[in-house]
Amino acid sequence: MAPYARLEVTLIVLGGGALTAVCAWLAGWWAVLPAVIALALLSFYRDPPRACPVGDDLILAPADGKIVEITHGVAGPDDRQFLRIMIFLSVFNVHINRSPCAGRVTAVDYRPGEFLNALRADADVRNESNTLELETAAPLPGPVRVRQIAGVLARRIVCTARVGERLTAGQRYGMIKLGSRTEVCLVDDPAWEVRVAVGDAVKAGRTVLARRRAVPER
Repeated sequence: MAPYARLEVTLIVLGGGALTAVCAWLAGWWAVLPAVIALALLSFYRDPPRACPVGDDLILAPADGKIVEITHGVAGPDDRQFLRIMIFLSVFNVHINRSPCAGRVTAVDYRPGEFLNALRADADVRNESNTLELETAAPLPGPVRVRQIAGVLARRIVCTARVGERLTAGQRYGMIKLGSRTEVCLVDDPAWEVRVAVGDAVKAGRTVLARRRAVPER
């Protein structure tokens, strides 16, 4: 189970177990219904182990889900152009967030907002979000930004990373509870080899989103 959901898991186990026992005593086979619901809720908080690809030139998926956007030339807050890769997480996906690469946390920016459907085009600018900025080492150009975006059901963003902390590639750093989005923003330049396409299913810490090609010396 996810390390960020001990309270929820405890409540589901105790409440689901009690309700199942009561239904079994009073209604026999109807006890299957609360048992199935409890198991479905528990499955949302699952945290399967992941073997991460090795390579200091790789950007890994920070979340499970489906690629819904790959956009070059996105204007960043510092007037630089970024490559944005957006992942949509359904309620059936694992919702643990993992660092897309190794780096030092230089900023954690939480912004309150709305809870629109994560599939809406304006959800990424209007919804509650939390942005993690990583200072990377060569050959990856920095910064790398990862943003957790709440959805219509996701009412709690968890981020345990702190400024100054060093994360390894694929390391857990948080969770978005229920359906949502996660985006990665990379400094945009021709050396990126994007390894995914819109519609692809990805796994946090396992799927390579992009690789930094070696730039020949002049």
